[in-house]
Amino acid sequence: MSDPRYPIGRFDRGQEITPEKLAGWKDDVAALPAQLRAAVAGLNDAQLDTPYREDGWTLRQVVHHLADSHMNAYIRFKLALTEESPTIKPYFEERWAEQQEARTAPIDVSLDLIDALHARWSMALRNMSDPDFNRTFVHPESGLTRLDVNLGIYSWHGRHHVAHITTTREREGC
Repeated sequence: MSDPRYPIGRFDRGQEITPEKLAGWKDDVAALPAQLRAAVAGLNDAQLDTPYREDGWTLRQVVHHLADSHMNAYIRFKLALTEESPTIKPYFEERWAEQQEARTAPIDVSLDLIDALHARWSMALRNMSDPDFNRTFVHPESGLTRLDVNLGIYSWHGRHHVAHITTTREREGC
């Protein structure tokens, strides 16, 4: 692994978003809670407070970040499904990760939140029609974003952060 920031590489949606690719991304969203729980199983507080890379977040912060980020993603999906190309509000993920509860709270709080959030998000995804995935929202910094592309980003995002945890465990022997 040449860059510990990207243990599975950067997001690449590929040339075409096929029905098979879309189905795989939906499956990834549904699978994340169990994969995340498996990745952190048995870690003690000292291990959870280990950064995944030099000057990086701790494993605890990564877990809490996943909850924060995926809550925002779910809300963006719901806004795009119920409004015409709404402009969403970005957030400063780095500042959220530095908040006291993100640095010290037990991870079970966010693991439980992710379980419930991904159950709801998966239900919404399974009930979306093909045209629904063409709906959009506007991100003030990156512009117009289609829901199918955003789903791919969050499929990658979950796997990306689980890999931060598993590669840290391998490196640290925990």
